Amino acid sequence: MGILDEINETLKGLQDLTYRDLQIKIIPNVEAERIIGVRTPELRSFAKILAKREDLGEFLDDLPHRYFDEDQLHAFIVSSMKDYALCIEETERFLPYVDNWATCDQMSPKIFRKHRKELLEHIYAWIDSKETYKIRFGIGMLMEHFLDEDFDIRYPERVACIRSDEYYVNMMTAWYFATALAKQYDAILPFIEKRKLDTWTHNKAIQKSVESYRITAEQKEYLKSLKIKKNA
Repeated sequence: MGILDEINETLKGLQDLTYRDLQIKIIPNVEAERIIGVRTPELRSFAKILAKREDLGEFLDDLPHRYFDEDQLHAFIVSSMKDYALCIEETERFLPYVDNWATCDQMSPKIFRKHRKELLEHIYAWIDSKETYKIRFGIGMLMEHFLDEDFDIRYPERVACIRSDEYYVNMMTAWYFATALAKQYDAILPFIEKRKLDTWTHNKAIQKSVESYRITAEQKEYLKSLKIKKNA
């Protein structure tokens, strides 16, 4: 039995129908028949086993995958790669096939932390692309790696320029600014005060900030006052 058949058999053996029903509801843009319903801890454990296989390349080359759960496996395998050059190559190769927020958000290569400078050029390319989940992934990587000691005001400025009709892009932008407010409040507040985001994203960023335990009560009250009312 080849690795592709083994993966298919294993995933179906790990199926949880209750979990599958939940995934179908929360990932509406993935066809129900593509979702097997394997819980994330099981997928992560399986990915660790597969990552050691000499014939792993056959699975990584098998794009697009038939099942969402295979996409999740692929994301976890790429995230575990310890060679930066190989990891970024595989990330770039896989991103065009990412078609949902879950796979996009769960792909987070640990090796990126050690190569932030090289990573930036890829992040900019992703953000500047026309593909929903490349943009979302790029924003997510800026949020994960460049809101602490490597923060630079140029990064939120770049995100603030994004204009999209895609819900999953705008939601990630809002999430970015809510997280940025929690970590770099004084630097990020002017983006809200000066309404540098589109109205929906502006209000969603405020909403997510107000829900955060990392924002003080005083800051929350002020942010609420900056919400843009309809027809304003």
